[in-house]
Amino acid sequence: MTFRSNSALEPEEKEQGIDGIKMIIDTGFIQLRYTDVLGKFLAKYVFGNKETFDSFFKDGIGVDGSSVKGFASIDDSDMLLVPDRSTVRIFPPSLISSERSQLSSNYSNKLFAVIADVYQGFGKGRLVRDPRYVSQRMEEFLIENNLTCQIGPEVECFVFDNIIFNHKNNNNNLNGDRAKDNSEYREPQFVSVEGYGGDCCKYPIRRKGGYDAPPFQDSLLEFRFDVADILRKYYSINVTSLNHEVASCGQIEINFMHSALTNAADRVQIYKDVVRNVARKYNKVANFMPKPLFDKSDPLNGGDNGSGMHTSVSLWNDSSTTNIFYDSDDYYAELSQIGRYFIGGLIEHAHSLAAIVAPMINSYHRLIPGFEAPVYIAWAKGNRSAVIRIPINERNNAKSKRIEFRAPDPAANPYLAFSAIVAAGFDGIKKTIDPGSPTDENIYKMSDAKRNSLGIKSLPGSLEESLESLKSDSDYLKKCFHDELLETYMVLKFEELAEARDKSIAQEIMLYYDV
Repeated sequence: MTFRSNSALEPEEKEQGIDGIKMIIDTGFIQLRYTDVLGKFLAKYVFGNKETFDSFFKDGIGVDGSSVKGFASIDDSDMLLVPDRSTVRIFPPSLISSERSQLSSNYSNKLFAVIADVYQGFGKGRLVRDPRYVSQRMEEFLIENNLTCQIGPEVECFVFDNIIFNHKNNNNNLNGDRAKDNSEYREPQFVSVEGYGGDCCKYPIRRKGGYDAPPFQDSLLEFRFDVADILRKYYSINVTSLNHEVASCGQIEINFMHSALTNAADRVQIYKDVVRNVARKYNKVANFMPKPLFDKSDPLNGGDNGSGMHTSVSLWNDSSTTNIFYDSDDYYAELSQIGRYFIGGLIEHAHSLAAIVAPMINSYHRLIPGFEAPVYIAWAKGNRSAVIRIPINERNNAKSKRIEFRAPDPAANPYLAFSAIVAAGFDGIKKTIDPGSPTDENIYKMSDAKRNSLGIKSLPGSLEESLESLKSDSDYLKKCFHDELLETYMVLKFEELAEARDKSIAQEIMLYYDV
């Protein structure tokens, strides 16, 4: 497969990237960003000058693949990070250090960031386990079929004042054998000025009562403005909305313009990185776990809403002038037959998709009834109790017609998640899979008998269950996922299950607190 470009940025953003490269010639300090198999956004720092500049962007710089989750074994670990020229940006000076320091004062205006593609050493070509390669392959596959896609993720998260892991005598070793340790454990404490009982809380937000909180309750208004300003000013990411979400204790959602698949995944990685760094500046902790606030003893009533990454998709002809999901003659939702087939693919592969879009043990604490999470595999217009929703805010607007898949959460690797969603939908188009009739009722309130009569199934109840589904249902992913990557992904996830088995809540959260 031949790539026309390793970029999915818009034309004006490409120009900014080129300008950034010209500036690097004189300054020299470069931060290379790349993503491991499970989705961690890593950073390597190099110094470039006029003599090394051209070779750096052409040939890349070495990286130890055996030290990167899922990339390589120690006996075949030499790899290269090759910068994508169009993604060069000035790194936001305010995020270099949380306090004024010699580092921030000397280099705050001289550090540039660029996203890199990963190659095997010795001229062996692209690393098939590089997540960004998956999304690029998916885009090229669509181009071969005279299509492009637009992705719009809605990334929710919590911004806590602190997460306290308490153990008797301040022993923070959460990796020990609890069964052999008679000392006293206490569950982790999520500290937020918005929660009841906080020392500084004047106007607490009730559980499930945070949606569009007014300013006197919203402790993160300035925080969100800062994030949005950095995204716009330094990364050309135009924010469309930035609201307090449903949960208490600092749940936020910041949305940005839809974009091409790889670019959308790049933006999610950048967004999460900016949120974490701004949180550090505010002396807070950003947390992208799907369900940090839950009660293991009473999951249906305890805790609060989890964080999702609802993902909207639209498919366009190759000139990006016609949205093929739009049909003005469709009385139900102005949704084309091709759009219905796309939904059919999502429904057909929903169980195996869950392993990629809801990739953690913690993800399945979120996917339960009663907290607005999408548990049931059904579709409808404007129905948030179904896993697939057709937004109907506007009529007669081809540009806005899209399909929203509500299963993903912010712990997912966006390159893998977005590619898998499009692959499943395309499989539905290819096989003309009928999604069945829409469900225009609150599925949460249906009896089991009625759901069964309508053929409505549930998403997997655990990561283990979704991984077993992926084992038997992965052919539709082969157009963009290499077998080696799928095998590596499942090995890492089964290792995660083994590591977390019989862990306390504190230990389980410790696995994910920095996701």
